[in-house]
Amino acid sequence: MKCQYTKVEAKPPAAHPAWEGKDPAKFDMYFMSCSDGGLDNPDGFILVPQGHPPVPQVDPRELAQRAVDSMTLLGPDIASPRASGRYTVGVPMWMWIHQSATTYGPNTASASAGGITVTATAKVSKIVWAMGDGATVTCNGPGTPYTTSQAMAPSPTCGHLYTTTSADARSGRFLVTATSTWAIAWQGGGQAGQLTEVRHSTVPVTVGEVQVVR
Repeated sequence: MKCQYTKVEAKPPAAHPAWEGKDPAKFDMYFMSCSDGGLDNPDGFILVPQGHPPVPQVDPRELAQRAVDSMTLLGPDIASPRASGRYTVGVPMWMWIHQSATTYGPNTASASAGGITVTATAKVSKIVWAMGDGATVTCNGPGTPYTTSQAMAPSPTCGHLYTTTSADARSGRFLVTATSTWAIAWQGGGQAGQLTEVRHSTVPVTVGEVQVVR
């Protein structure tokens, strides 16, 4: 947001409400006009100690983005599928991720400027898995880790079933891409709002067929 400051040379009487009870002999009055290039164009009078330049106004939304940038938000830390694994057509695949502050959240950070502090909290709201075979799977959580007791059961939260091998894919592998959407809530400076960040991670997956020995 850009702001322009115009000094009010003919000071209004001390009783004027813009003085907010301050002494005109000790303060200068400026008219502030701001624009973010859109519909948000705040303006009004500000008071500064006599002889001092006006302090640029801080946009809380800019501070919120600054707080988010300090979080180092990353793409999903994929636990399954693994690049070293071999998967089979017709066998349910379970997908899940390792959770941390930088890969899943919650992650909280603050930024301050001009006497304003804004705090933002980020957490992944969904992960969309592009499986490399043309299918996509949307998971609203981190997924459920597989255990051997599950045998051939499909994942209750985040899974996929390949119907073709990866033999004809580039390098003989499907490239799986997990894209996380971070939902970020922020507040401070008398305002509150929402931001969104997107990150992704990839892993190559080999999918074959069951070999029958006769």
